Amino acid sequence: MTEEDFDELRRSAFAIAYRMLGSVSEAEDVVQEGFLRVHRAREGGERIESPRAYLSTVVSRLSLDYLRSARVQRETYVGEWLPEPLVASVDDDPAHRAEVADSLSLAFLVLLESLSPEQRAAYLLHDVFDEPYKRIAEIVGTSEQNARQLATRARRHVEERRPRFEASREQREELATRFFAAADEGDLEGLEELLAHDVVLRGDGGGKAPALAHAVYGRARVARTLKASLRARTRFGITSRREEVNGQPGTLFFDREGRLVSVMSLDIAEGQIQGVNGIVNPDKLRHLGPLADLGALLHERR
Repeated sequence: MTEEDFDELRRSAFAIAYRMLGSVSEAEDVVQEGFLRVHRAREGGERIESPRAYLSTVVSRLSLDYLRSARVQRETYVGEWLPEPLVASVDDDPAHRAEVADSLSLAFLVLLESLSPEQRAAYLLHDVFDEPYKRIAEIVGTSEQNARQLATRARRHVEERRPRFEASREQREELATRFFAAADEGDLEGLEELLAHDVVLRGDGGGKAPALAHAVYGRARVARTLKASLRARTRFGITSRREEVNGQPGTLFFDREGRLVSVMSLDIAEGQIQGVNGIVNPDKLRHLGPLADLGALLHERR
């Protein structure tokens, strides 16, 4: 297997695992275990006609097992749960970035959390990865008819809650530019104009970093909370850099030494900002680089 083949296999396997788990670190562990099992199977004399199909099956089963065992952990999570963010690489081709925007937004992954592990697997494998129901049934451990029913229920649930009109890349960028400009200037009215009436602001600290205890709903409340939060960041000397986060406009915040403090991502659809997500939990940011010492920052301010 060439290095190029390996990279392509790893990328396709990670795509499945991350969507299933919403965690970069857990997805990487699952993919690594998947490759180990492929290697052991070959060493044991098993004939693998399609390494990609074999690996995707193994990774799907491992992810499903992980989801089943992790449900209690998710239910007892401190505060709001958000997925670990993915920051777009400059090497990503336009087609791949369009795919990311379509099925990897934080809003979409949070919505998937409301599905059972079996529904999530059936829906993702069929609707996102075009797997036939026969293979999905084998992966989930059910009949083909039941696999169809799982996917159908999940699809109905997702479609009821997803925005009717997705924004184009140009619309997202234009709205995001106006949003961050209004935030930097402390323009409360400007912020409110860009937010949907039922906009939601979520913060994920996981009990390990200061964050919103509960989601904040409504245009006026979200705008006021954002203004206060961004003003506080200025006092701490925190700077920002625009990035694409999970296919949506976002920002990375850094301390004076250039270490990562938090990640913010916008959910944009139907011509407005539907959601603002802030991730501060250090466990969910380690894969993005050196992290700031939040305790030292707060102590310094006092």
